[in-house]
Amino acid sequence: MTFAYLLVLAGCLLITLPLEFWMRARVYRRPLRLVLALAPTVVVFYVWDAVAIARGHWSYSPTQTTGWILPGGVPVEELVFFVVIPICGLLTYEAVGTVLARRGRSGRSSSRRGAEHG
Repeated sequence: MTFAYLLVLAGCLLITLPLEFWMRARVYRRPLRLVLALAPTVVVFYVWDAVAIARGHWSYSPTQTTGWILPGGVPVEELVFFVVIPICGLLTYEAVGTVLARRGRSGRSSSRRGAEHG
């Protein structure tokens, strides 16, 4: 039993967490919107994994996972992955949007000033 993969996923969340506060990503502050964004991804990929495992298309090493298996033979790490990685993506996307919006506002105001004085 190993927790390495879960630790990596926790690290992903920790690395992107500051984006919520410093860049005002507002992902965690809108929980309903977050759940609505995650639900389709989690459901589709969970079912996909369960079907692939049942058909023998792929498997997960018990030595590389915790051994905690969910219905359909899906390791808990896979479910956590389906939640964590989209959250990290949303945090990054929203942070980039915030930076671009700030840059656009400052760029417009400086170009306007230049036009008035030029």
